[in-house]
Amino acid sequence: MPDDLFNDKQGQIPTNLRLLVLLEEVVKAGVPVTPTALKDTLNLPKPTLHRLFNTAEAAGFLQRDIDGRSYGPGPRLRQLSVYTVSSQRIRTVRLAILRSVAEKIGETCNIATPDRDGMTYLDRVETHWPLRIQLPVGTQVPFYCTASGKMYLSSLRPAYFDRYLSAAILDSHAPGTITDKDALKAEIEMTRKRGYSTDNQEFMEDMVAIAVPILDDRKRLVSTLSVHTPLQRHDIASLGHHIEDLKEAARELTALISS
Repeated sequence: MPDDLFNDKQGQIPTNLRLLVLLEEVVKAGVPVTPTALKDTLNLPKPTLHRLFNTAEAAGFLQRDIDGRSYGPGPRLRQLSVYTVSSQRIRTVRLAILRSVAEKIGETCNIATPDRDGMTYLDRVETHWPLRIQLPVGTQVPFYCTASGKMYLSSLRPAYFDRYLSAAILDSHAPGTITDKDALKAEIEMTRKRGYSTDNQEFMEDMVAIAVPILDDRKRLVSTLSVHTPLQRHDIASLGHHIEDLKEAARELTALISS
């Protein structure tokens, strides 16, 4: 944290920056945090911390976690992150990278970001083929039966994934949907090891997809890059020949985020 954020005499954050720095620390933690956990980091009195957390929660920037004591990003903070990565100059370069990989593979490519209930499409470049699958920007899809969602699930700490799995309702969407929790756990473990995920007619019949992670400067997944296609043109095996193309584009997108 920059030194000029602090008052030299008291070693504290100026009043007008406290809420912003609090939100920054919550996001940096990557997991739900309690006010007590940030007390030493922010060097603020306990009543002040609780007041800031309550203010951020009431405004929708933070959201109380399932334990009732810890907090994570709320809907307004998550939307703010989407607006940030969608700023015009960044988006211009991001779309150029996306178009390049879509042209190389010859199929529709997407960037999706995780939300609380599923993956939301942030950017998309369509294939030139007349036969295509319509999943426009802003569409939200489930975690457990899509390539982008399974890639995200594989990035969770095992304990957090187990909690998700214990509560998840695995409805069938297509012939290949994995509805058995043990089978899904094995699939996510395999995804974690190999570094990419697949959707073999799991979300939509006659559609296959592959996804790879886009990381931040701390090597944490912030979004996914995926390609999907009708089964008439590719099966999972043939689509898998383009994994290195996807990974190279994902590295470029990671560099764009970190620059």
